[in-house]
Amino acid sequence: MDNLVRMHERKRLYIGLLGASLLIVSMLTVAIWYLVFSPEKSVVYRLVLLALAAVLIIAILLAGFGLAGIVLTIIQSRQFSILQGPMRVALNTFFPLALALGKIFRIDMDRIKGSFIEVNNGLVNARGVKIEPAQLLLLVPHCLQNSECDIKVTNNIDNCRRCGKCGVNEILNLRDRYGIKVGMATGGTLARKYVREYRPKAIVAIACERDLTSGILDANPIPVLGITNLRPNGPCFNTHFSPDRLDDAIKFFVRSGCDGS
Repeated sequence: MDNLVRMHERKRLYIGLLGASLLIVSMLTVAIWYLVFSPEKSVVYRLVLLALAAVLIIAILLAGFGLAGIVLTIIQSRQFSILQGPMRVALNTFFPLALALGKIFRIDMDRIKGSFIEVNNGLVNARGVKIEPAQLLLLVPHCLQNSECDIKVTNNIDNCRRCGKCGVNEILNLRDRYGIKVGMATGGTLARKYVREYRPKAIVAIACERDLTSGILDANPIPVLGITNLRPNGPCFNTHFSPDRLDDAIKFFVRSGCDGS
């Protein structure tokens, strides 16, 4: 119950920043609209301002409907197909502005990005996507590997000796149990290569908040369930993950009867 409450609180942060971003853009549009009718400005200048105001008004309307769609989807846990486009505008287009607001109010960037991930996961859960195991790609970071291991598994995860000293062995166990695709990435470039190579219909990704947010935005419109890694030794060094959360995420996408049981 406490975990559920914390997840809702985390979602409220990004949704609140989206609402504040929308308000700021609306105020900017009002100011531009006022300048359009200023008699001191030239006709060309006013036409440029009018075009800018029109673009902002369209963006505001789309983002407004998108924000409403996000809230409704999360509350009712069901998809609203007609609002998918506006929701993408609200989530993706206003993301940089939400981060900028967070910096102004000195909110930790990882908190904002973690909230974005929770909102994204909530929207993906509402879609109820079901696929075959081979259509699911599990992306994992190279920092899961034990730093003292001398075996290179980035290019070929099957090089792992499966000694059990790090999470790579558990990843391989899940791959073998479910029959899913797995890619170990050192960054966004290699992650995108795996996406192009395997052409998945859904993705489960383990990474830090920064890499997850950029990956979710890059993969759009492919649904991505993001799982933030555990960093007891600091960032990018001998990281871990929650096996239960990962197993639940895989089961969410995999069709019934193909769940490895």
